[in-house]
Amino acid sequence: MVTAAAHQPLAERLRPRTLGEVIGQQHLLGEGMALRLAFESGQPHSCILWGPPGVGKTTIARLMADAFDAQFITISAVLGGVKDIREAVERAEAARDGLHAQRTIVFVDEVHRFNKSQQDAFLPHVESGLFTFIGATTENPSFEVNSALLSRAAVYVLQPLGEDDLRQLVTRAQGIGAVPAIEKAAEDRLIAYADGDARRLLNTLETLAVAAQREKLEQVTDVWLLRVLGERMRRYDKGGEQFYDTISALHKSVRGSDPDASLYWFVRMLDGGADPRYMARRLIRMAAEDIGLADPRALRLALDSAEVYERLGSPEGELALAECVVYLAVAPKSNAVYKAFNEAKAFVKKDGSRPVPMHLRNAPTKLMKDLDYGKGYRYAHDEAGGFAAGETYLPDGMAGTQFYRPVDRGLEIRIGDKLRELKRLNNQKD
Repeated sequence: MVTAAAHQPLAERLRPRTLGEVIGQQHLLGEGMALRLAFESGQPHSCILWGPPGVGKTTIARLMADAFDAQFITISAVLGGVKDIREAVERAEAARDGLHAQRTIVFVDEVHRFNKSQQDAFLPHVESGLFTFIGATTENPSFEVNSALLSRAAVYVLQPLGEDDLRQLVTRAQGIGAVPAIEKAAEDRLIAYADGDARRLLNTLETLAVAAQREKLEQVTDVWLLRVLGERMRRYDKGGEQFYDTISALHKSVRGSDPDASLYWFVRMLDGGADPRYMARRLIRMAAEDIGLADPRALRLALDSAEVYERLGSPEGELALAECVVYLAVAPKSNAVYKAFNEAKAFVKKDGSRPVPMHLRNAPTKLMKDLDYGKGYRYAHDEAGGFAAGETYLPDGMAGTQFYRPVDRGLEIRIGDKLRELKRLNNQKD
């Protein structure tokens, strides 16, 4: 491997110079895979590289420029703007019209941070072929990239680096003498600390190497690593794609009645810095949406756990939320009310404003009574069993409409039995 000067950051010194040196992303770069075929075709195409930090998005873009002997222009969407795009266009035109007619690749890091007008500025030049556009993003392009630009670029999804990939990086760093020997337990902790992020691993190794050299250590031990590194922190994006993926995993685990998986994802979110108040709100939603009347206690417990957290705060109050997570996971499940509510909303949205039947209208004045408001209404408490058999409560023309269909789980078994009995009494009255 060709390495740069020793004074450069370790991540730069170990940056792959050829496609074969790239660690990870073999689902895209392996033989016969999509990106490998793009490299071998000799024809660059616009694309968006979507993945978490430190997985090789910039490296792949640079290698693409090298493979196609193209001018490589980098724009940071965090710091740049339309002025930088204009300059890139000018440089691309100069390269195209120059003596050697060189191609240009414009790489936009954090492209999701550009607004719509800034993203639109690329469109005419991508369409004309002036340059090849490569965007890098940690956010879902479906939400963060304009549809017009998205339709002109292939989307490649990059994955976090696996444990074996990260161990390869450690070996490479040791191979160029950048870090001392590392005890197995310490290496395991470093791999977990990196959490799939190569840049994070290499930056940490560089910090440790300096500290080890200062203390004249021949080997990095786990005890020493803990002292230097401090409490292990997990990478966690509180507002991005990873955040919503994790809360989705929690919700689906609760819905799937798996208390262990539910606790795991709950703790993952807390460990990553999610606001416990947000978690409490989501638990309340789960209780209403996925458990409902199969166990009405679930909603009460969710509300109580939120109140406990407000009184105790972290970390004490988190135990109440964890108790709620486990209860929701093992509770009987029903989305019958959730489905009924959505069906009723959809019906009302498309239906006309049906008049309230006369017998259901209130009659507080003599005029209203004279107009037959409330006439014929039967007071249920005066009927046998507190039920006015045969009475109708829906507008005219909606007889037989049913939104709520209880499931055969939990309390809804008894609710279903009750509704069937009431229906029998109604039919008998008819």
